[in-house]
Amino acid sequence: MDVTTVIGIITGLLALLLGFIWDGGHVESLFEKTALLIVFGGTFAAVAVSFPLSKLKLIPDSLRFAFGKSDIDPNMMIDRIVDMATIARREGVLALENQAVEVDVPFLRNGLLMVVDGTDPELTRQILELEIDAVERKREGQAKIFEAAGGYAPTMGIIGTVMGLIHVLGNLADPGALGPSIAVAFTATLYGVASANVIYLPLASKIKTNTQEHVQLLELMLEGILGLQAGENPQLIRKKLTSFMLLEPENPRAKKVEANASKK
Repeated sequence: MDVTTVIGIITGLLALLLGFIWDGGHVESLFEKTALLIVFGGTFAAVAVSFPLSKLKLIPDSLRFAFGKSDIDPNMMIDRIVDMATIARREGVLALENQAVEVDVPFLRNGLLMVVDGTDPELTRQILELEIDAVERKREGQAKIFEAAGGYAPTMGIIGTVMGLIHVLGNLADPGALGPSIAVAFTATLYGVASANVIYLPLASKIKTNTQEHVQLLELMLEGILGLQAGENPQLIRKKLTSFMLLEPENPRAKKVEANASKK
């Protein structure tokens, strides 16, 4: 799990809560059942209307993706591809079949199998690029759900506030209760704006950021697969992939390999 996402949301909520308390507010005044129902129920309803059920079913997966952390290390992936490039140059691409079966990353496994099957390089590129585009579109669609929620929530907060003010103005018999009643009405606006800017919109941004990183890793694998298929020098593949990811060749294995290569 990416703890920064959890820490960020908790810190944001605590900052709002502590700021309210330090300004003399009372915690219990922030919890209003009607405001919660109007804002969160209304936001959910608006999102449900905006997206088909097939998209809404992906919300749990979207949350896992937003709070999750990639278990694929780019440096380790580069090492693995270079190892396979060495085997391919020494024994031929058919020797990669056993390697492909053991690969636990579906994208890389599918690409290796296409190489082993002798698929045309241009067709291999097209198929894998289509798969990358599909992943990108899927994740962008998930981010749009949270962006939509971030747009609806403040509006639902305003609606809840207006409804509360209507109720207040319809009962002016007790002028002394106007202040507290108006404060309660504005709680809905607080819920809407806070949930949009601390939860929904940041989650949408996190999904987009994680998507960019994931797509970049897939593109790295694509270039590695094409390098394998073209029979490129393993160390040239390493340099290309390291530059592709804008990573320093800082892992000990990469430095050791390059040092050995320079001695030769």
